[in-house]
Amino acid sequence: MKVDRQLSWARLTGLFSMALLPAMAQPPTAANPAIVQAGFIAAQPSYPSSHASTIVETPDGLVAAWFGGSEEGAADVGIWLARHDGSAWLPAQEVANGVDTRRGQRYPCWNPVLFSRRNGDLLLFYKVGPSPASWWGMVRTSPDHGRSWVRSARLPTGFTGPVRNKPIELDDTTLLCGASLEDKGWRVHMEWTKNPFGAWSRGPDLNAAYTMAAIQPTILQYSDWRFQILCRSKQGKIMESWTTNRNGSWSALTRTTLPNPNSALDGVVLNDGRALLVCNYGTSGRGTLDLLLSPDGREWQSAGLLENEPGREYSYPAVIQAQDGKVHVTYTWRRERIKHVVLDPARLQGQPLR
Repeated sequence: MKVDRQLSWARLTGLFSMALLPAMAQPPTAANPAIVQAGFIAAQPSYPSSHASTIVETPDGLVAAWFGGSEEGAADVGIWLARHDGSAWLPAQEVANGVDTRRGQRYPCWNPVLFSRRNGDLLLFYKVGPSPASWWGMVRTSPDHGRSWVRSARLPTGFTGPVRNKPIELDDTTLLCGASLEDKGWRVHMEWTKNPFGAWSRGPDLNAAYTMAAIQPTILQYSDWRFQILCRSKQGKIMESWTTNRNGSWSALTRTTLPNPNSALDGVVLNDGRALLVCNYGTSGRGTLDLLLSPDGREWQSAGLLENEPGREYSYPAVIQAQDGKVHVTYTWRRERIKHVVLDPARLQGQPLR
């Protein structure tokens, strides 16, 4: 993951404008008939920078997390979490940090991923370390849907768990995770485990970093054994890989036709069978955040915008479909806050890509 640092003046002006807003004020949203609700999870956080959110539905409601602190990569950056009580987001709390008591040192935290297992456990994966090239994976679990956390462990060396996007739980309770490493170039692989506090397995690299640098896969499941991963890359295109067999062998990464400015993306296969992808479409930056639709993961159409403000940053989306059918998207809003948007999938209509 590229470390993107905001200019101090930009961050200060952002905080000044935030101070002028009422606590529940919402920024203008690009006109999209599918949007039924939009707002900030934490309207006025106590720290200037928020990034890389994740969202999950539990039996007690929605839970979201992100990393926040003075700026990405700073030692004070921890993992913050908020629960939704059915009507509003409750105040966020820091639930993890990179304090190493043995060495008397604190490291930054990165890329939280929440996942609710069928057995009721809520998992929180995240990274700790000086940089993406030297971080390590961590996992925590909550027995009460995010109210408390009872167990924490470091993943085995060489494993990241789901590096940025949610895993998928297979019928046999295996967690299938899209993973990537950045220590010797950007390389994508798959990881899996039945017990995230026990043994892990991994597959081979799906790309050669010196010819195709890619990270942060999102997994789309179209049927029992038809999966697609989509990844950000340094090549100006979203990359993909497929598997259609039970032995879990994946094709080598190849380029899609979808342009992307080297920015994170996330997707979900909706109940109606369509794939929904949330990403920065194009190559001009992170000022627009797009919704894309596909019937098969091959041919894509535009389903409109969530944000459209060139020169700003709207990035690192996370997307799920809840039990009531509504689609929930969280994403970084100008590196200052995390925005939450609710979509009605029946109003998502595909149009030719721009």
